[in-house]
Amino acid sequence: MIARELISDAIPPVKTSDSIQKVIERMAEFRVNHMPIVENDLFIGLISDNDLIEAHDYSGSIAGINLSLNNTSVGQEQHIYDVIRLFDEKRLSLVPVVDDNRAYLGVVSINSMVEYFASITSVKEPGGIIVLEINNRNNSLAHIAQIVESNNARILSSYLTSFADSTRVEVTVKVNRTDISSIVASFIRYDYSVIATYNDIKADDTISGRYDQLMNYLNL
Repeated sequence: MIARELISDAIPPVKTSDSIQKVIERMAEFRVNHMPIVENDLFIGLISDNDLIEAHDYSGSIAGINLSLNNTSVGQEQHIYDVIRLFDEKRLSLVPVVDDNRAYLGVVSINSMVEYFASITSVKEPGGIIVLEINNRNNSLAHIAQIVESNNARILSSYLTSFADSTRVEVTVKVNRTDISSIVASFIRYDYSVIATYNDIKADDTISGRYDQLMNYLNL
């Protein structure tokens, strides 16, 4: 997955001639803390709500505002991991995407990222979640998959969480069975440390509930 595949045009950019008041209203309308500035289809920079804190005249344009994030963007061919890194490092609410000539293509929004994670982690698929703690030197995803499959199940998604200055690794797997007791018992029999299990998301959960569970699942 690359940046251009998650571009959303639902949030229109602003121009340097737009007033501070208009930019603030746009941020409130789309519930974001940043807006891309575009002139003649070229990306100028990213303006944040923090850039506007000391403004006294909201009727004035944003042309004179010093941008703290003027070069913050990703290229259309960059991997989605680069987009995630930028979200995290800069604490962004959206990430602008540009082509090789700095032409503005759109933004990757938080909503797009949530939908992407929901798809790759099989959040909407019924099943159970098991979190294992293992030693990095003994890390064998193949063996973990073998144990799951020996219980007539399969892994829908998985990811690793490593820890600085430690050989300890957490492996989170989601399987396609809601009854995971036999799988957990097999892991224990093979001396895996099972540190957490989670039940399936109920079909009648609200969208908010699904979002909260996704954030807990990804530990973001």
